[in-house]
Amino acid sequence: MTTQLNVSTRTPRNRPPPFTLTEAAVARVKQLLEGRDRPAVGLRVGVRSRGCSGLSYTIEFADAKDAKDEVVEAGGVTVLIDRKSTLYVLGTEMDFVEDKLQSRFVFRNPNEKGRCGCGESFHV
Repeated sequence: MTTQLNVSTRTPRNRPPPFTLTEAAVARVKQLLEGRDRPAVGLRVGVRSRGCSGLSYTIEFADAKDAKDEVVEAGGVTVLIDRKSTLYVLGTEMDFVEDKLQSRFVFRNPNEKGRCGCGESFHV
């Protein structure tokens, strides 16, 4: 079971947060940001067209905030969501999981209608 952190966003008060992070995801984001050779404002999460099902999540360091980014802050870390991806990730929970063979960010997205066989892409 994962624990979801309180998330603050810079969005209108009547709208729920577009994106949440678990404690494990926050801890991993902190590690990534601290281990980077230069400062970053946070991580940028997005959705791009690719893969067998059509869409895939992207994660990259954000060196600067774009004026159109959705800003999610949780546990002392900042995640930016590019404006074009916001509709695809509304309500998504970002988690970080580790097992014997791999470690990865996992997105629990209520908007997904299906995933490809390998799990790398999805469609809404």
